[in-house]
Amino acid sequence: MGGRRRAGAPERHPLAQLLVLSSAQGGGAVLPSLELLSHRVRQIPAEPAALVNAPSADVIFVDARSDLVGAKSLCKILNTTGLDAPLVLVVTEGGLTAVSTDWGVDDVILASAGPAEVDARVRLAIGRVSQEQASTRIQTSGITIDEASYSAKVHGKALDLTYKEFQLLHFFATHPSRVFTREQLLSEVWGYDYFGGTRTVDVHVRRLRAKLGDLEQLIGTVRNVGYRFNVYEEDQLPSSSRERSDA
Repeated sequence: MGGRRRAGAPERHPLAQLLVLSSAQGGGAVLPSLELLSHRVRQIPAEPAALVNAPSADVIFVDARSDLVGAKSLCKILNTTGLDAPLVLVVTEGGLTAVSTDWGVDDVILASAGPAEVDARVRLAIGRVSQEQASTRIQTSGITIDEASYSAKVHGKALDLTYKEFQLLHFFATHPSRVFTREQLLSEVWGYDYFGGTRTVDVHVRRLRAKLGDLEQLIGTVRNVGYRFNVYEEDQLPSSSRERSDA
């Protein structure tokens, strides 16, 4: 009866990798409802040393039921390490009054929360991260630009760009098909206080084209005017580029 979902049956959501940080003594689950869900859960001590080899996770729960000061300190450490996963604080009802924005957490949940609430919060936390990551990426004509990490890829292969080269590529990609003079590019990318000549633009365009390889034609020259970013459909790209992207 292969794969058809019964009418009224709940939709299944992908399992998440959850990490619980707790140093509470005496055993017992930090968030009992997690044991009733199918997500994969790992628990490690809530200590900086334990974070070095911590497993990857989609959501991290920090136990703040009995040690609010220690939990706050740990949250700040996690944020300074470039944490990618959303951080959820597990507290008692009394602990809610101590939590503020300077903790750097994404959500707060009571230790007594039921399985439906816990599951919903996990899904929402992961969904918010996915949306944020998508909003910082630009994908066009075989190029992916990540604004958050100041990096770019051509068909999945990372480009080794300088900061100015990245800024120039980002400016072109966010203004497709528009023609810009060298003076305009100098003003927009280098700033009004830059005292160098427009030759700087030509040099950076040449270097950027070299790094784009088969996609160098994305930055087109408009004779006697300047440059523009050409937009192509996938089937208009060079065949060698399409072959690499399909490999």
